[in-house]
Amino acid sequence: MLIIDNLSLRIAGRLLLDHASLTLPAGAKAGLVGRNGTGKTTLFRAITGDVPAETGSISFPRNTRIGQVAQEAPGTDEPLIDIVLRADTERAALLEEERTATDPHRIAEIHVRLADIDAHSAEARAATILAGLGFDEEAQKRPASSFSGGWRMRVALAAVLFSQPDLLLLDEPTNYLDLEGTLWLENYVAKYPHTVLLISHDRDLLNRAVNSIVHLDQKKLTFWRGGYDQFERQLSEQRELQEKSRAKQEAQRKHLQSFIDRFRAKASKARQAQSRIKALERMKPIAALVDDTVRPFSFPEPAKTVASPIIALSGVDVGYVPGKPVLRKLDLRIDNDDRIALLGANGNGKSTFAKLLAGRLKGEKGTITLAPGLKVAMFAQHQLDDLHPEENAYEHVRRLMPDAPESKVRARVANFGLTTEKMNTPAKDLSGGEKARLLMGLASFEGPNLFILDEPTNHLDIDSREALVHALNEFPGAVILISHDRHLLEATVDRLWLVKDGMVKPYDGDLDDYKTLVTGVSTNNRERREAERASKADRRREAAARRQALEPLAREIRATEGLMERLRKRIDSIEDQLADPALYEKDPIGATRLAKERAELASQLSQNEERWLEMSAEYEEAIAE
Repeated sequence: MLIIDNLSLRIAGRLLLDHASLTLPAGAKAGLVGRNGTGKTTLFRAITGDVPAETGSISFPRNTRIGQVAQEAPGTDEPLIDIVLRADTERAALLEEERTATDPHRIAEIHVRLADIDAHSAEARAATILAGLGFDEEAQKRPASSFSGGWRMRVALAAVLFSQPDLLLLDEPTNYLDLEGTLWLENYVAKYPHTVLLISHDRDLLNRAVNSIVHLDQKKLTFWRGGYDQFERQLSEQRELQEKSRAKQEAQRKHLQSFIDRFRAKASKARQAQSRIKALERMKPIAALVDDTVRPFSFPEPAKTVASPIIALSGVDVGYVPGKPVLRKLDLRIDNDDRIALLGANGNGKSTFAKLLAGRLKGEKGTITLAPGLKVAMFAQHQLDDLHPEENAYEHVRRLMPDAPESKVRARVANFGLTTEKMNTPAKDLSGGEKARLLMGLASFEGPNLFILDEPTNHLDIDSREALVHALNEFPGAVILISHDRHLLEATVDRLWLVKDGMVKPYDGDLDDYKTLVTGVSTNNRERREAERASKADRRREAAARRQALEPLAREIRATEGLMERLRKRIDSIEDQLADPALYEKDPIGATRLAKERAELASQLSQNEERWLEMSAEYEEAIAE
């Protein structure tokens, strides 16, 4: 169990958490969500002890092992499999001691402990994790120094997963994974035997891999049960109720203030006026909702529509070394309204194919036919380094509009989703998401007929990703997407192409079928299907037995829900009566009695809500076992 009590964190004079509290149950799989810059990563650093708390405390059981991905990617000449195996420090220490131990009793203890921690299967488990993250058997034996930085970060992720800490902290782990690795990680986290706290902006990962959400907002932490979609729905409902309550309270305050202003000076009403002044002072204002609406993306329409096919490939080979094509025999066509996602593990040639379509690579063989007047734009994460670090967004756009008045240039920058303040900020000082917005705006500046986006979401939070979905769906040209964000793909594309074994071919299934393909669950194996059916039948029987055993608790939960509903209705009725100014003149004693009754009912409601939450948590945990 992780307990955060009254925690305040400040970085560079900026308050990120203000007396925030959270209890994370043991074994929970929780997604930590919040806008970029709210302090999620800083909270992780506080949990690991790297950032001191200004107030409050963070506690967990003694001997809790905390694990997170190392900030430095391994770059030694050590084989990948050895790096991962070494992450289990206890196993490594026991094996080292076994080599030198001479005491028979100690040797026996070492063997028993090695058996307890399942040391004999360590290599197989490490190899399975590496394979899930995209390293085949040959790659696992290669030195880490032979891989790029992104692949080495996968090794760092594999190492922490293999060590199986009691509290696993994952900060945007999918940023250096492809869709295949993300699908594998989703399954791994969902089955992880200990507690997980995961920072992610991947909606599908937060819906499928975790069972709760921790929301960091307004410097506070709030715990919600369920996946991201359930959290988003409940948060929307809560905010709607909050806004209604605030409006009702404001009306009540105006009525009280009106009475005070009218009768404060009259001797006959002075006592009643004073009573209302005190009531007004005691009335705790309900905070207005902060407007944190995400600015939209906007991509200009193509200046001229081109006829389909906009690109036709016939027998095309393409690669980086003459005579050694990465992709071969490409026979494909792209129409002016196509929405295509490229699937396939990293290293199979998705980016190579995108560069071919964008004209950044030339085909070695075959023919490529382009529609007359075709404009192609491409966005890729590595292009963030191409921005001029000392120039601001306005200056970047001014290069493309040298003769336009300042107002038009600034209006164009505003279409990128950058505020007035941000359009005057040097590119080096923009956040990753703001740089991505600037680069997407620059890439699509001339209104392309085909927009290619290679991992556009890495620096975008969930709301910005949703804004990107809307922009792509409104864009009238063709779109080709490479992304590990499954929600983005499902919401924007209607065709899937698989890049594999040097080929690019249409994929007939959907993303669920592809997940089945990637995770290795064969739907064609009859014996496996029968075993799965039997297993499911057993699980259904077990679940039915658990539900029967839990029926008394379920009845109590339902009864408490009914009582809570009755209490809410009575409180609403009293509040409606108290909102009438005439009540205080006609029946002040009755008004006092109603106010007292409302306070008692609110206390009862609060107690029953706490009890309901405890019982619901107990029921859900019992059902999930």
